[in-house]
Amino acid sequence: MFLGEYQVKFTGRGRIVLPYKFREELTDKVVILTRGFEKCIWGFDLKDFEGTAKKQLEIPATEERARYMRRYLFSSSEPVELDAQGRIIIPSALLDFASVRNEVTVIGAGDHFEIWDTKLWKKHIKEVEVKLGRISQVRSS
Repeated sequence: MFLGEYQVKFTGRGRIVLPYKFREELTDKVVILTRGFEKCIWGFDLKDFEGTAKKQLEIPATEERARYMRRYLFSSSEPVELDAQGRIIIPSALLDFASVRNEVTVIGAGDHFEIWDTKLWKKHIKEVEVKLGRISQVRSS
């Protein structure tokens, strides 16, 4: 399971070192990167991605929402390989999508990890905290 939050730096154009704890969770040297939601990049262990893909493909293509989700997920998915130092190169299209520039935050999200521009991550987590505060206030009422 991918857990934690890590600040990482680029070690070359689009290249980052994947946190050691995340590398330990991988069953292969191949990671699948794809567009996430809220302007981040999702990263999956190859086997986990195959399971996620299988679930998406079980929904009939006659359902409009299923077609949209397939297009969103699969059109941006890229396999990337970890090198001997645990680095991956993030494709430029994904960097542009997520507005990842200089500072990078990699977070665990359970079955996958997410790569965020640090400024966007800080803004997003503040918004989440406000929403969770609202949720807990409603539940305790």
